[in-house]
Amino acid sequence: MSFRARGFLRSAISVAVVLMVGSGVALTQSPPANPADPQQVIQFLSQTINWHRQLTVESQIAKDPGDAILVNDNRQIANQVVRLAFDFARADADVLAKQATSKDSQAQNPDLGRYQALTQLSAKLDNQARELQGELERLRQKLDAAGPGNRKSLQSAIAEVQSELDLTNVRRDALRSMAEFVSGTGANGVGPTGLRAQIDAMARALSPELAQPGSNGENTQPSRQLAPASFSPSDKSSSSGIWGLTAALLELSDKIRTIDHTGRMTDELTEASKQLRTPLVNQLKDLSKQGDQLANQPDSSDPTVLAQQKKQLDALTAQFKQASTAVLPLSKQGILLGLYKRSLASWKSAVETEYKTVLRSLLLRLFILAGVLIVVIAVAELWRKTIFRYVHDPRRRYQFLLLRKILLWFVICLVIAFAFASQLGSVATFAGLLTAGVAVALQNVILSIAGYFFLIGRFGIRVGDRVQIAGVTGEVVDVGLVRMHLMELSSVGAEIPTGRVVAFSNSIVFQPASGLFKQIPGTNFVWHEITLTLSPDSDYRVAEERLLGAVETVFADYREEIERQRRQMERTLSSTPINELCPKSRLRLTQAGLEAVIGFPVDLQRAAEIDDRVTREVLKAIDREPKLKLVGSGTPSIRLSTELTPANVSG
Repeated sequence: MSFRARGFLRSAISVAVVLMVGSGVALTQSPPANPADPQQVIQFLSQTINWHRQLTVESQIAKDPGDAILVNDNRQIANQVVRLAFDFARADADVLAKQATSKDSQAQNPDLGRYQALTQLSAKLDNQARELQGELERLRQKLDAAGPGNRKSLQSAIAEVQSELDLTNVRRDALRSMAEFVSGTGANGVGPTGLRAQIDAMARALSPELAQPGSNGENTQPSRQLAPASFSPSDKSSSSGIWGLTAALLELSDKIRTIDHTGRMTDELTEASKQLRTPLVNQLKDLSKQGDQLANQPDSSDPTVLAQQKKQLDALTAQFKQASTAVLPLSKQGILLGLYKRSLASWKSAVETEYKTVLRSLLLRLFILAGVLIVVIAVAELWRKTIFRYVHDPRRRYQFLLLRKILLWFVICLVIAFAFASQLGSVATFAGLLTAGVAVALQNVILSIAGYFFLIGRFGIRVGDRVQIAGVTGEVVDVGLVRMHLMELSSVGAEIPTGRVVAFSNSIVFQPASGLFKQIPGTNFVWHEITLTLSPDSDYRVAEERLLGAVETVFADYREEIERQRRQMERTLSSTPINELCPKSRLRLTQAGLEAVIGFPVDLQRAAEIDDRVTREVLKAIDREPKLKLVGSGTPSIRLSTELTPANVSG
């Protein structure tokens, strides 16, 4: 064998070894393989396109500038991977088309022969159109530089060439349309002739750039249809609250799942590319082995032997070129998919690091929240024990416990709101608007709650107190946070209930028109008065002394009790001196005569009895000689005094 032939074989073997090492395939002997099946090629392209569409999902989860940079880098790699997949598919379709030109194949499928004839005619017309276009350009250049005498003949020549070019283009377009129709009808459109048409259709559907054959994937320009990944900037400081951290944690978890899904799709595409590449690499190894066998044959000077060796070398060269044209895109694709996989792994590692950081922040927040709530509850429990230890009055104890409960839940809600809030400014704004709305909608309720704390003050009311509110006299049976209830007492006697319960809002303490009257703590008396109208000729001194003496006779029996209550009033109202509580009289001239009014304190527990005794004594005093002359009905009346009420305190 000649030195040139041996040099070619050595070069071919070196290229084959580089391809096999780059693709990571073990050097094992295998028989030559045929090109990939058309169905397998279409399936591989569909899988590649589906994998490429995952970039849209990646763009949606890119929230940071770093994520956007990674997505854009992945987009560059993905575009190259798709382009290399179409380069492989086109190379495989060319191999299948060349194999289909054999006589046996054309005998089995007459459409193949028609397709080849139409393709050849279309190619000839393409060459003819290019020649005519070149001739037309040359004639136009001559026309620009020609003189007046030659311009007419050149214009006629340009018109003739233009007509020939139009006719050639029409014939070429018709042949191309017919060739595409024939290629689509063979083997359901997925045969050797229909494969290339489907590949071009899929490329045009994905991107116009992919419809043009590349140079084994060397064109690294990104697709124009796919916009660069954008990101939505997120303020990390706004995720300081539990709510924001939880949302960030869920977002990062979804991002990790998306990256894992993309990684699995990349692994599947890598495996599919490897399955298509392995038979081609084995074919290259077999061709290299056959070249070694030819190179090791003894040198010969026989022209016949040399011609035979040259024929074999040419066949090996053609086969090696066909196989390498298909295996190079797949080998480059395998390298790019490895880079894509490493990019996803780096992205996932960064997201997992951020996920762990956010998770630690969330757990720390929850731990702090739990600690603060435990401290608040512990303080509330200590407060409760202190109340039970130092407050023995059941009413006061209930009031302090109620206040403790209100403050406890208010503090808990406040702590939780600030813990879950992402921005304190938004919480303050929301709290302000909420407070204003509540204040307007529940102003009466708020006033009632505020009035409750006035009612439980030093001179407040408690269950069992006799009070007078808006002209209603009754005994307090309940004091709630919003309203209180009175058992109404009859005006006939202080001890007689009417059978009705009257409810008043606690906000009544802020209403100036509705007075609240109750007994001073430690007292239990009211002032009653008896009124008589004497004739004008009566001796007012005798009448006053006789009536006042009758009342003092009854008052003497409970004077000590009234005095005790007076001293209690002085202790309660330490800054106010209290005069002696005893019967008092006053006279007043009227049109009917002289009106005598005797006021006297009455113990509420014995009010009916005292009034009855006073009435009897007054009647006796009137009937004593000389009798007192009365005007009108002549019967004295006893009523509750509205002027002498030192034991009442207005609320």
